[in-house]
Amino acid sequence: MYTLSSSVTWNKLEQLAQQTENDRISDYFSADSDRFNKMSLQLGSLFLDYSKNRLSDDIFKTLIKLAEHSPLRQRQAQMFSGDIINVTEKRPVLHTALRNRGDEPVVVNGQDVMPEIRAGLKKLQAFTDQVRSGEWKGYSDKRIRNVVNIGIGGSDLGPNMVCRALLPYQHPEMKFHFISNVDGQHIKKILKGLDPETTLFIVSTKTFSTQETLLNANTAKQWFLAQSNCPGADLGKHFVAVSTNKAAAMEFGVSEHCIFEFWAWVGGRYSLWSSIGLPIALSIGYDRFIELLEGAFEMDQHFLHAPLDQNMPVILALIGIWYINFLGAETQAVIPYDQALHQLPAFLQQLDMESNGKSVDMEGNPVDYATGPIVWGQTGSNGQHAFFQLLHQGTRFVPIDFIASLQVDEGTEAHHFALLTNMLAQANAFMNGDTKDNRQDFASCPGNRPSNVLLMDQLNPHNLGALIALYEHKVFVQGAIWNINSFDQWGVQLGKRLATEISRNIESKSADYDASTQGLMQMVKQHFARKPAAAKSNAPVTPQATAKQTKTA
Repeated sequence: MYTLSSSVTWNKLEQLAQQTENDRISDYFSADSDRFNKMSLQLGSLFLDYSKNRLSDDIFKTLIKLAEHSPLRQRQAQMFSGDIINVTEKRPVLHTALRNRGDEPVVVNGQDVMPEIRAGLKKLQAFTDQVRSGEWKGYSDKRIRNVVNIGIGGSDLGPNMVCRALLPYQHPEMKFHFISNVDGQHIKKILKGLDPETTLFIVSTKTFSTQETLLNANTAKQWFLAQSNCPGADLGKHFVAVSTNKAAAMEFGVSEHCIFEFWAWVGGRYSLWSSIGLPIALSIGYDRFIELLEGAFEMDQHFLHAPLDQNMPVILALIGIWYINFLGAETQAVIPYDQALHQLPAFLQQLDMESNGKSVDMEGNPVDYATGPIVWGQTGSNGQHAFFQLLHQGTRFVPIDFIASLQVDEGTEAHHFALLTNMLAQANAFMNGDTKDNRQDFASCPGNRPSNVLLMDQLNPHNLGALIALYEHKVFVQGAIWNINSFDQWGVQLGKRLATEISRNIESKSADYDASTQGLMQMVKQHFARKPAAAKSNAPVTPQATAKQTKTA
């Protein structure tokens, strides 16, 4: 059995952590004038500089050995070939097949899934072309000008982030909106400015049973029917669905030919490459959606074939493991110096924390080492004037990923120059600090704070696809080395189940709940009892109640 913390390599890394405790990153540069060239890597238009890390040559070589002695290569091959690696849910994990641009088959249970994936892409292309060209008309024969994606988690964060990041490529006559929060203020704000005659709703839910998404979808449906007086037969011109549950989508009122299916082996947080990416294709066009897939495929091929010590996802993963398991880092900051990537930290937060937020290994045994970090961040310029103070002078140890694009938009050259030089200054300051001739006072910044810098020549669909796949594989590598299952999320399921139970039992005083929960349930119940109309329209809805609403809508 694979035992990580008792391995020779793990023990060697623990020793190295003690031996290099007082090492400074700046001294590594002084000792090796070629450090930047040795510790940087280019893949296509994506450049990684990892030289500003607390890594000696010995540490780096030992980390590579840790990867070599782990199940990484075995699980990597299993993932790409369609074997079951999500062992708790007995599923393969094949988001990589969705962006497979090669001719190799991907076999699941004896069947090549690539023909089905290509058929799904053709359906996505046909619909995308119809809507973007204006051929697809609403019930009053007007073209679609607003697209509203209703989803949550992976059905929202990925498409939302990509659409915002690629805003310059968006169709000039269309606007895109995303509804995820079950808070009624969110959907009210979005619907307020929309015209039902020119609005298309995408209901994105893998099982078509997610409580928040169904409540928002039913509210949107009721709004649409009330505002438009639309004949029932025309509802399909304004509502489409992305789901594995075709029957439930049709029961909601979506026409069968407007249901875009995907598969159980597509995890929610890895699903933007599937039909969940429909709003992306509608925004930037099908051809550019394919460019996004091609960028990810390029990273997939690099991840599969590059040696471990020249493998971008592996290097990022091992650096993270060094900090988390041997230097005590609890968080990872992601700082894009690009306003277009302002939602990337939130996307990576789900990707990493939902995947590797685990405390038991693949055999169900408690782990005796730290796993996934808390991932957080925001755009760089704003972060400098908010939380960088703690990063520079606080007591927390926080590794940082800086991300930027070199492309300059015409007319904003001075802005972009300032943006990039600020990023370079911060990375330098975090490494070197400012101790005023080694004096320690209120103005001293100790430095020796590590960072990676990721640069793209420009933020386009191809490069964004490669960047996202880079982080996907980083998370996978860490999960494989930690011997945990990165592809289930039982903690999320627990919260969903309890929300349904509390909603159902709000009228009762059940001994199943603690005194705090019972007291708070009574407060909610009493509030809605005073406002029966509000309670009827806005109270939490169970999946069973939502189905009943759908049938009578």
